[in-house]
Amino acid sequence: MTIASSSPPSRLPAGGATEAPSKPRTRRDDVSENRGDGRLAAVFIAPALLGFLVFLLWPTLRGIYLSFTRFNLLTPAEWVGLDNYVRMVNDPIFWDSLTVTVEYVVINIGVQTVAALAIAVLLQRLTQSAMLRGIVLTPYLMSNVVAGLVWLWILDTQLGIGNEIISALGADRIPFLADETWAIPTIALINVWRHVGYTALLLFAGLQAIPNDMYEAARVDGASEWRMFWRITMPLLRPVLAVVLIMTVIGSFQVFDTVAVTTAGGPANATNVLQYYIYGSAFGRFQFGYASAMSVALLIVLSAITILQYRLTRAGRTDLG
Repeated sequence: MTIASSSPPSRLPAGGATEAPSKPRTRRDDVSENRGDGRLAAVFIAPALLGFLVFLLWPTLRGIYLSFTRFNLLTPAEWVGLDNYVRMVNDPIFWDSLTVTVEYVVINIGVQTVAALAIAVLLQRLTQSAMLRGIVLTPYLMSNVVAGLVWLWILDTQLGIGNEIISALGADRIPFLADETWAIPTIALINVWRHVGYTALLLFAGLQAIPNDMYEAARVDGASEWRMFWRITMPLLRPVLAVVLIMTVIGSFQVFDTVAVTTAGGPANATNVLQYYIYGSAFGRFQFGYASAMSVALLIVLSAITILQYRLTRAGRTDLG
């Protein structure tokens, strides 16, 4: 007579081998894994870090040093202290170039922001076609030099198709890029045409983050599209709009290539923006020390404007819950 065991039979893996218990993770294992992740991250970051050090940090430090020297590439740099900055303060052309640059920035930012916001809202409220977004972005794929040359031909006073159309309508031809009054607004609008699509897509991405429930609730309450725009869209879009404004202002203060290929600073220095004046001082008159001083002044101005914009617009905070 056999007696059955009350304990269940043991289940052994094939081959009769017993399975070893899993080893618990220790803090040393976590540290080793994090160290491995850190090394991998360092490998991926290294090219960008190298580019930052070689093409941004070192030129910036070198430029700050040269701003205190007299340097023309042919002789060693001679330390002159604050002489370049004193000269800059007393240079009427510098202040005229800064005024022209500010005029350009105001026109460019004002028109571009309003137009980009309108395009972004239309894309978000009426259609979200990927093809239409691609069409809007098309001018941005063109370089500033090419865009400047194309519009230089279109707006040519004698042969440009733009002035041909104006003449056919019975109006006088307009010297868009050869007149002191028209030159800066024209250059600003050329750059608006090129960049407005990219800016609109940035704002469109911000609009996509706003929940549709808010618009639906507002419609139930009887709010109009205009009221929803001011009460919902603008407050919730503020952080994205602030970042876009900071980016576009910094880019606008550094305008150079469009001026270089269309007016070369003329007529009568009417488009002699600060970047073009710095370029002329450095590579036209070989006054690299003075050009570096103006570059440092521009860096300080842009840093101050960026900090002021960031704080006034509260770019780091959002009203979304």
